[in-house]
Amino acid sequence: MNDLTLAQRDMRHGYLSGAGGILASSLAWGAAAATAWFVSPAQSVWVLFIGGMLIHPVGILICKVLGARGGHDKANPLGAVAIASTFWLIFSLPLAYVASLQRLEWFFPAMLLIIAGRYLIFATIYGMRLYWALGFTLAAAAIALVYLNAAPLIGAITGSAIELVFAIVAFVLRTRWKSQVSA
Repeated sequence: MNDLTLAQRDMRHGYLSGAGGILASSLAWGAAAATAWFVSPAQSVWVLFIGGMLIHPVGILICKVLGARGGHDKANPLGAVAIASTFWLIFSLPLAYVASLQRLEWFFPAMLLIIAGRYLIFATIYGMRLYWALGFTLAAAAIALVYLNAAPLIGAITGSAIELVFAIVAFVLRTRWKSQVSA
């Protein structure tokens, strides 16, 4: 598979244009927000770390439940790009954790920035400008949260809400794109 457009189409088909993963990520952020509210902000850091590890399998499950295969063609070169961006995300996590040790309020903005960078890569993987908007929205939210010295609960709610809105938009765009492709 050499053509970028075909590779992006394969990724869109296999992963519902990434909508399942965005929704799974929103759920992880929501779990962290609930933990910050009902347990403690410090525990919410660990909930987001653990929930983050579950985003991919939960996203795949969402894709399969909604009728997608939850994977891409083995020959698709964008699969390697997705894996590389996963390693970049994992390598960045210690920075967010160290930030939280300095000031707990910095953890969620740091995570928003890390995830924003990954979504910018998804703009190429899926061939969708939606991911540029999502990445820049998360980055702007991170900056605003730091500027406002927002509590961890607000940071977690912000991440969950932004991703929920973009998941809905991604599902809508996916439906429109699929109808155009099959027409």
